[in-house]
Amino acid sequence: MPWSGFLAAENLINCGSKLRYDMTLADNTASQLLSSETQNVFSAYTQLTTDDKLALLYYIYEAMGEAITPAAPTAADPNLAPRLLGDFYNLPQEQQLAIMRQIVNSEATDYSRAYGALGSNNQLLVWYGWAQGMGDTVVDMPADYQSTQSVNPVLDQIKQLEFQEQISLLREIASRMGHTDVQPIPTQAETGKTSSL
Repeated sequence: MPWSGFLAAENLINCGSKLRYDMTLADNTASQLLSSETQNVFSAYTQLTTDDKLALLYYIYEAMGEAITPAAPTAADPNLAPRLLGDFYNLPQEQQLAIMRQIVNSEATDYSRAYGALGSNNQLLVWYGWAQGMGDTVVDMPADYQSTQSVNPVLDQIKQLEFQEQISLLREIASRMGHTDVQPIPTQAETGKTSSL
C-alpha cells in the first residue's frame, strides 16, 4: 500500500477540497482522512456479509498487491504480530478461515484481540501477509465461493478511487476489524468539559 507521502498527507486538513478530516464516525471510532467518495465506498463495504468482506480483501490484494507491497513494510513491524504472522500459518485451514471471520466480525477471541491491539499499518501488514500466503500457507478462496451481487460494485468503486484514497480506505477497513477493550477518549463535545493542565 509510499507511506511517507501518505502519512504526510494524512496530517493535512484541507477544508477547501473534497478531503476532510473526521475525528469520529457514527460509532465514535477514530477515522482516517477520507474523501466523501471514499466514505461512500466504505459505507457500501460495511453492508457486505463477512465472507464477502473477506473475498473483497482478497480481490483488492490480488489487484493491488504490487502497490501495497512497498508501503506496508515501510510503516509496519511484522515482529509486533507473531501470533498473526507466525503461529497462524501452522493452523488448519478451517481454523484460519474461522479466525479471519472472527477478526472481520470483531469477536472477542484471542486472535481478534491480537489483531485489534495492532496499529493500522500492522493490521494492513497482517492482511498483506495472509494474501501472499493464500493457497499455500493460508487458506485459499474456496473453489465454490460465489460472490454476491454486492461485491463487484464495491470492487469497481474502489478501482475508480485514486491510489491514496484506496490506501486510506484499506486502512479504514483494517482498523475497523479485530476486538479491543480500549475505549476511545471522549471528546470535549461529548463530555462538555474543557481540558485542564
